[in-house]
Amino acid sequence: MSNPKYRIAICGGGVGGLTLAVALSRYQDIAVDVYEAAQSFCEIGAGVGVWPRAFRVLRKFGPDFEQQLLQRCGYDYTDEYVPTVRGRKSDQAVGIDLFDLMTKGKLMRLHRADFHGVLLSFLPPSCATHNAKRLISYTQPLEGSPKNSPITLTFTDESTATCDVLIGADGIKSTVRPCMLRELAEGLDPDEKESVLSCMSPIWSGVAAYRTLVSAEKLRARCPDHRTLREFTQYMGKDAYFLAYPVSLGQYVNFAGFTLERDVVDLAYKADTEIPRPSFKGKTNDEWVSELTAQQFVEPFKDFEEDAQHLLECVEKGTLWAVHTVKTLPSTNFRRVAIMGDAAHAMTPFQGSGAGQGIEDAYLLMTVLGHKSTTLETVPRALAIYDKLRRPFSSEVALRSMRGGQLCAFQEDVPLHELGDAITKNWEWAWLTDLDDALEEAVRLVEDSSIDVN
Repeated sequence: MSNPKYRIAICGGGVGGLTLAVALSRYQDIAVDVYEAAQSFCEIGAGVGVWPRAFRVLRKFGPDFEQQLLQRCGYDYTDEYVPTVRGRKSDQAVGIDLFDLMTKGKLMRLHRADFHGVLLSFLPPSCATHNAKRLISYTQPLEGSPKNSPITLTFTDESTATCDVLIGADGIKSTVRPCMLRELAEGLDPDEKESVLSCMSPIWSGVAAYRTLVSAEKLRARCPDHRTLREFTQYMGKDAYFLAYPVSLGQYVNFAGFTLERDVVDLAYKADTEIPRPSFKGKTNDEWVSELTAQQFVEPFKDFEEDAQHLLECVEKGTLWAVHTVKTLPSTNFRRVAIMGDAAHAMTPFQGSGAGQGIEDAYLLMTVLGHKSTTLETVPRALAIYDKLRRPFSSEVALRSMRGGQLCAFQEDVPLHELGDAITKNWEWAWLTDLDDALEEAVRLVEDSSIDVN
């Protein structure tokens, strides 16, 4: 690309960053560089769910892209109402069905590595990728500098690079977020500055997550018709629950269990509150993660019903994660820098919506940055439009997600016979609403510069 309109650097090559790169690749006048900290582009983790609202965004990438995703899901997309999640009260000898969650459209379930692989396959050669590039910091040109002055990126290997626009898609442990918030805090009064800077680091949510993949073959040998071989099931109990569903075309059952420390959960989204550290120390290079034996893994669920035990007996090992979140930020942009995905709004996993919110961020960023009216000079306005439309929504999703966990762990004063309705009402935004209205508003704001977006 000989003379691009501007050069966009995306720091982070996970699902969110690659979704943005694929989205931006439709614009021939924008140069894109993706900087990934790891030695190769890969995605850790197990299953990932994409609700209809976010999947409808992915469908905008074209039928070939959609077909690749559907092949890895193993089933077709639908707009019809379907049973999606079965909820059971399982912390007793004989479990009972509480509800069948009906959703307008299916939860599209993928192995995270499969999703990541599809994105990589659609990344064009014109998008430059760089591995082993972990960002240390960036420097924006000073106010009053020539408008084409670049942003400078500095990496841990002491190399540097430049760009015109920086998007931090570097996850909950983002480097871009604290750098951006420090810039934002400059010139504020002491109280406002302290409030902004308090959002730089992740906080523990009060939630511990138990994650593993169970061999479907092993489970089938023990219990040939086990429900999790064919359907998404939540086994719920007081202060602890787990969910399980098939992934990788039925080769595995994805297992995600949770314990919620009620006192900490209640504090997690309150500003300027010091959150206690989790009660365990990791045994890996990541202080948030601990490797568990099978016996340790099943301990919180040892008194659950027989149906749950069949699955638990197939666990060979797993990991324990201290689930961290990001406080509601005062902004997700500053001048020519913005953050997206978990860097901007890392949330608890109780609505399966973290990946979906990153997908929505990416598509709206593409809409404002790729618009023909956006120039290097007006990039700050485009990013302010992104912040105006996405930050309130993703913050609300984060709060709903936390409430979803509390409902499933019987921490809200809701009668059991009303639990299904409460969970549905808290969650139905994910299949009854669309990003389209925000996209239309974004275009309107880009095209009418007289409207204040701050």
